[in-house]
Order: sequence, then C-alpha cells, then structure tokens
Amino acid sequence: MYSENTRRIAQNTAMLYVRMLLIMVVTLYTSRVVLNVLGVEDYGIYNVVGGIVVMFSFLNGAMSQATQRFLAFEIGRKDTEQLQKVFSISLILHAGVAVLVFLLAQTLGVWFLNTQMNIPAERMEAARWIYQFAIFSFMVNVLQVPYNATIIAYERMYVYAYISIIESALKLLVAFILIWVTFDKLKLYAVLVFGVNALIAFSYRIYCKWKIKTCRYHFVRDRKLYKTLTGFAGWNLFGTLAWLTKSQGLNIILNIFFGPLLNAAYGIANQVNTAVNSFVQNFSTALNPQIVKSYAAGDLSYTVILLFRGARFSFYLFLFFAVPLLIETEIILKWWLKNVPEYAVVFTRLVMVNSMLESFAYTMGTAIQATGKNKWYQFIVGSSILLNLPLAYLFLSWGYAPAVVWVISICVSVITLFQRLLILRHFYRFSLFRFSFNVFFKSAGIAFISCIIPYFFHCYLNESWGKWIIVTGVSLVAVSFFVYFLGLTHEERDYLLKFLKRRLKNEGKKMV
Repeated sequence: MYSENTRRIAQNTAMLYVRMLLIMVVTLYTSRVVLNVLGVEDYGIYNVVGGIVVMFSFLNGAMSQATQRFLAFEIGRKDTEQLQKVFSISLILHAGVAVLVFLLAQTLGVWFLNTQMNIPAERMEAARWIYQFAIFSFMVNVLQVPYNATIIAYERMYVYAYISIIESALKLLVAFILIWVTFDKLKLYAVLVFGVNALIAFSYRIYCKWKIKTCRYHFVRDRKLYKTLTGFAGWNLFGTLAWLTKSQGLNIILNIFFGPLLNAAYGIANQVNTAVNSFVQNFSTALNPQIVKSYAAGDLSYTVILLFRGARFSFYLFLFFAVPLLIETEIILKWWLKNVPEYAVVFTRLVMVNSMLESFAYTMGTAIQATGKNKWYQFIVGSSILLNLPLAYLFLSWGYAPAVVWVISICVSVITLFQRLLILRHFYRFSLFRFSFNVFFKSAGIAFISCIIPYFFHCYLNESWGKWIIVTGVSLVAVSFFVYFLGLTHEERDYLLKFLKRRLKNEGKKMV
C-alpha cells in the first residue's frame, strides 16, 4: 500500500508541476507586461486595493481548510454518505461566507478605501473599479471552494493541469489586450481579471458535476455535522486572519507610511515568491490528502513518515530554485522588468528567506489539522503571527527602513515553527530531537553548503548573461548533489533511482 501511495503522490506532484510551470511562465511574463503598461504607480494601486478584498478572505480561507480536511477524512474512512453531507453543508456555509464578505466589503471596506488609503485623487475612480471587481472575483472563488476541495481530496490533480492551459491562454490574452486598447487600462485590467476568474471557476464546477458523483447538493439536517464543521472552521478563522494580517496588512502599512510605489515593490517580491513557492505548494497539495487519509485510517506510523518526508522535501524543492534567485536577484529582476521598483530586490530576497522557513510548516499544519483538534494550534500560532502588524507599525514609526517588516516576519516564522513542532509532539509522540536534527538542522546545513560555490562564481564573474547562466547551473547542480547525498535517506535514494529508471524506460518504449 505504501508504494502505491508513494507512486500516487509522485504522479499527482508531476501533474501539479505541469500546471505550475504553465502558470509561472505566464505570470512572470504578464507581470512584466502589466507593470510596463500600467506603470509603477498604477500597478501599486492595483496591488494594494485588491489586497483590501483579500483581507476579507480570511472567512473563506478558514472554511476552505475545514472543507478539504473533512472531505479527505471521509474518503479515508470510505464513508460515501457522510462525504456527500460534508459537500452539501460546505456549499451552504460558503454561500453564507460570500454574503457576509460582500456586506463587510461594501461597508467597512469602502470606508477604508475612501478615507484611509494613500491613493492619488486622480486615480481614485479607477481604484473603486478595482475594488468592486475584486469583490466579484472573490465571491466567485468562495462559491467554488467545495468543488476544488473535492478534486484535491480525490487526488485528481490532472484536472488542474488541463484547465490551467485555458487559464494561461486567457491571462496572456489579457496582457495583450492591455497593450492594444486606449480605454483606462487600470479599469480594464480589473474587469478582465474578473472575467478570467469566473470562467476558470465555472470550468472546475462543470467537471465536478460531470465526473464526481458526490458533488451533488442536497439539503442536510445533521446539526452535529454543521456544528463540527463550523467549530473547526471557527478556529481556522483565527489562524487565517492572522496570516492575512501578515501578508495584506503589511502591504497596507507600507502604503500608509510610503505610498503606492512601495506597494509595487511589495507586489513584485510576492510575484517572484509565489512563482517559486508554487513548487512547494504543489507538492503539499499532492501529499496532504494522504496525511489526512492515513490518520483517518488509524495508520499513525505512516502519517509520521509522511510528516518527516513532507517537511524535508518541501524545503528541498524550495531551495532548488531559491538559491540562484537569491544570489542573482538584482540581475533577474532587471532583465525581467526592465524598470525595477525601489526596494524590490531587498523585499524579494527577504520574502524568499521567510518562505523558505515556512516551507516546513505546510505538512506540519496538515498533520495537526488531520486530528480535528485545531483549537490550541490556531490560537498559539495565530497569536504569534498577529505580532507582525503591531511590530511592523512600531518599527516603521521609529524611522526604520521598509525592509524591517520582513525581518520581523522572519523572526516570527522561526518562533512559530517550534510552536508547531511542540504541538505535533503532543499528538504523535515522536522524538523532538530526531525531528529537529533530521528536518530543521540538516536542511539548514544543506542550504548553507549549497550556496558557497555558486556565491563564489557570483563574486568573481563580470555581469552578463553568461554569468547568470553559470551561477544558475552551478546552483542547481550544488543543491541537487547535496540534497541527494546528504538530504535523502538510503531508502529514498533507492526509490528515486527506480522511479527515474521506470520513467526513462516508459519514455523509451513510447519513442519506439
């Protein structure tokens, strides 16, 4: 069974990587086009105004995590009837979330946009357009969550790869339309992004109704299940709110202190980080259902194995692409954007270091959520994450440079990692020293030695395309070498070699 599960994880990860590569290439290209077409100021306005709506998405994020957990749990128990109930209740609850967020966004959100944001008066009308269409996009995405969660729970990751071809083509079309039209480009961009989101959500919904029988709504009177789902989501609500305070709250703080030009730098840093972090998130998306299902089946030893491997492999995947980007950030942003916003380089480097630390947390959080006992986890970790906002405001008011917000975030991420570890130890009873040594300290050592040789080439080669190619190539070889020989166990190396041989053999047969 373990080999079958491992094969499924590998296949699903591969399919998600196809999806991610499409989205990453298109996102990086369209970001460059959109930044050049809109200009730094308008790009910053779009980033920060859209972020106000994202702030309200903490309600949706909490319900999304709860839905994915309970769907995967019931699949692990092989209880089809309960699975259909979870889906139906999730639809009702997400509809309630959509209505609630709409009311909050049209009252509190509109007040905040009109009175608190630092936006030039001549661009205020365009900002209101962005805001309204961001609300519409958000509501479409909220109502789509139960369908996407079902696809993930059933581990049908190939669906994302196929639909992403459509999504990538539409995003490219949006970028070219902005170049051609003479209408206010910022307003048009908001409308077109909404159109793409709506069409993609509709595509996922059609697939679910066509191929997955449990995606059928029927009224459910199970009060106990309502209470269980909302209770679990309630504590997720606190954790999600804390995370959004860190991400979008810091963006708004930077706007208050420095204006939309810093928001452009913040947006660029997050674009690069999102592209790299997609590798980790795709792996986690493929792995997480297995963690929940193994716990639901009572196989705690396999759950712990997945936890250890997932935390390490998530870090290795991030490191593989982070090393060359961290070393050559300046030249990569210059070639990508041409006009690089001030602070974009330092923001990019710091946010990637922060994400490198948080890459451990994806499977750690899932293993805790699998138990269904998330109260103290969300309260302890969420309270620590919430410290980002007051600390950032305090240090910026004292006159510190804008980069201090990410330095604070990195320090808080270190604290929350060890908090998660202690909570995990309470549920799964593994050795703290074993986890810390095999996951945290071994990964940190591999990261350090992987940077030495490529950084040497970075310091002694002249600026050119050749330097970037050499540094990138050396970085990839160094990370691959040290991860393979120092980061993997003997069993993992054997499985990797057998998997690669099998894939090469299959490809050879296809060519013949």
